[in-house]
Amino acid sequence: MIKNVGSIDKIIRLIIAAVAIYAAYTGMVASPWDYVLYVVAVIMVATSLMGSCPLFSIFGINSCKVKS
Repeated sequence: MIKNVGSIDKIIRLIIAAVAIYAAYTGMVASPWDYVLYVVAVIMVATSLMGSCPLFSIFGINSCKVKS
């Protein structure tokens, strides 16, 4: 896998995951949407830990600094 997620992007993804888990767990959203938030949180944590995002690959986005 090619790394295409930078360090700031990883932190933002982890923050989004934490907010999504909090919103789903506390019941801030209706019942069917809490499962969607859990899935979003899992995807955000997974892509953050792996350092690679499939959507970034499709669209050619790279937030990772390139080493010369």
